[in-house]
Amino acid sequence: MAVQYQTQDCSFRFSGRRKTTDWIRRTAKAEGHRTGDITVVFCSDTALLEINRRYLSHDYYTDIITFDYTDTEKKIISGDLMISIDTVRANAQTFGVPFENELARVIIHGVLHLLGYGDKTPEEEANMHALEDKYLAIREAHDEGE
Repeated sequence: MAVQYQTQDCSFRFSGRRKTTDWIRRTAKAEGHRTGDITVVFCSDTALLEINRRYLSHDYYTDIITFDYTDTEKKIISGDLMISIDTVRANAQTFGVPFENELARVIIHGVLHLLGYGDKTPEEEANMHALEDKYLAIREAHDEGE
């Protein structure tokens, strides 16, 4: 089973593949799951808007859309994480954080969706944010330990 990285309608080059793949696997394991096939697709706002319209009937920009193919019985997470590099860049500027940090937050957000966490209610959203912070801190500590 593999974590793959692709681009669609953008020229983004992602240099953190190995570390991110390891982080995704460690996160899944910490939550009692294994990783199956996960594809992280970096794309433009335009491409993600079209996906949002076509598959979700939503007519707005977003930073990530997660297509979940997880086998809940076997606890194997699989899916496609469609990430708008344009929106991640804009959000990083808005929130005053480095682009790489915002991108990591968006990636782990998608992984948490694959693990079964939602963000539709205020309670779910608060829990999702706390879990993002937890796994971002674990990632940072692991990176510092290398």
